[in-house]
Amino acid sequence: MSVNTIEHNRKRFNFEGIDAIWLFGYGSLIYKVDFPFLEKRPASIRGWVRRFWQASHDHRGTPEAPGRVVTLIEQPGAVCKGMAYRVSPHVFEYLDVREKNGYLRFSTTMTFDDGSHAEGLVYIATEDNEAFLGEASEADIARQIASATGPSGPNSEYLLRLAESLRALGDDCAHTFTIESHLRSVDNADR
Repeated sequence: MSVNTIEHNRKRFNFEGIDAIWLFGYGSLIYKVDFPFLEKRPASIRGWVRRFWQASHDHRGTPEAPGRVVTLIEQPGAVCKGMAYRVSPHVFEYLDVREKNGYLRFSTTMTFDDGSHAEGLVYIATEDNEAFLGEASEADIARQIASATGPSGPNSEYLLRLAESLRALGDDCAHTFTIESHLRSVDNADR
């Protein structure tokens, strides 16, 4: 699949007759909320884990030196915490462009902190997209993040803001926090 998923996403769902829909964010959508929303609630989804396995050629890196950003990987029994936003379907005109680097919209069931559930959408970069990097050691991921910068800023800022946001949500994302620890070691070694 092409890296640019804008047109593919626009054909995936028909929003006719829908006034609002839930969107689940598990990466930068937790802390970089540059879109209008009607409601915001902490939530989680089951069967998925957050992994820094997707290249960022357009936001936190360049085609020549891509950064690494998160996607979701299926893992039975896992729980991924994040933030849910109830949005107008018109918001996806913007979000499809923001998330165009290999991410597709999928349906998901979200569980809110009060135990209630809702159906919504989530952007996931699957293994068959051209920007999928796949698994690497957390130390190697941290080194790549430390050296990458793109139009949206340093890749390290993405990682650090995500880690801070996950702590605020009470999420113990060992993958993210281990990469954060390695990144701080890389930064200290460079000083």
